[in-house]
Amino acid sequence: MKKILFFTVIIFFSTQNFAQTTSGWQLEKMPVDLETDYALSALPPHLRSDATVYLLDPAKGYYVGHQGSNGYITFISRTEWEWPEFRQDVATPISYDAEGARTIFPIYMDVAAMRASGKYQATQIKDSIISRINTGVYKAPAKPGMSYMLAPVMRVYPGNPPAVKEPISVSMPHYMFYAPYLADENTRYKSGTDGVFLANPDNAILGDGKGPYGYVIVPSTDAEKAIIVADGQDLVKRLIAYKAWFEPGSGTHHHGAGTN
Repeated sequence: MKKILFFTVIIFFSTQNFAQTTSGWQLEKMPVDLETDYALSALPPHLRSDATVYLLDPAKGYYVGHQGSNGYITFISRTEWEWPEFRQDVATPISYDAEGARTIFPIYMDVAAMRASGKYQATQIKDSIISRINTGVYKAPAKPGMSYMLAPVMRVYPGNPPAVKEPISVSMPHYMFYAPYLADENTRYKSGTDGVFLANPDNAILGDGKGPYGYVIVPSTDAEKAIIVADGQDLVKRLIAYKAWFEPGSGTHHHGAGTN
């Protein structure tokens, strides 16, 4: 009888511990029309109709909502593995060309599926991704390419882990050129100068110059941004009506940008 009671207590506390460590992993399903329009806003208008749109099923992961034909994919990132936490308020529309879809998007697919399963702690997902990068499961882009992030608003981390802990909503449409393994020190004239805009939170985790998924960021000009914001004003209103945290706040840094 004592043995049965002992094992019952062990099972109870193990179950309680699992529930606590994986709490918060469930994401709310965004309305399909809103999610689709928001994902497509990452792309220039002339690429949207023929792009493949991935939508998120919070219980399974990403699935094809619209099959395109031009080689571009677009989706909304809801989990950034470099930050080992499950948040509800991260939402970043990202698009990739064929090379980015082949080499970078699989990480987002796997992270979403692991989170959706409810079987992993956020730290376990982070450790798994690091292991797969180090063992060559995930590959860096093998040729030049570009990712578009032209949405009128996005909810991102305004810097690198672990220093930056909270996401913010910003209006910063921009273009991203693949820059795998680019060291932060090689992006400027000398220490203390601005240099180019490098986004690579992986460098903060794997070591400077060891992150395969770096980007050189080129923000839209003020004139182009004004057009993007005007074109997307109805979308932004719909997003804010859905979740108040989409309201653009202060901040100008990109989700992976380090301080120069």
